[in-house]
Amino acid sequence: MSDEIQEKIKNYRTAPFDARFPNTNQTRNCYQNYLDFHRCNKSLKAKNQDPAPCEWYRRVYKSLCPVSWVPSEAGGEAG
Repeated sequence: MSDEIQEKIKNYRTAPFDARFPNTNQTRNCYQNYLDFHRCNKSLKAKNQDPAPCEWYRRVYKSLCPVSWVPSEAGGEAG
């Protein structure tokens, strides 16, 4: 993974504006990033590549989605 991408993930604070979701209600944005994370993870693992770039989507959905919607890391969720 490039140093530039790693630096962006490291300095990540909150979800940036996404023009696909201009409204105040960010429910669809939350859900789309959740799906993107799992799709990215699944496809990179199937190609035996490092799924680290998918970390961006995980961080975005974790910041947008309500805590009660986000599966806990210790919950044993299989990805």
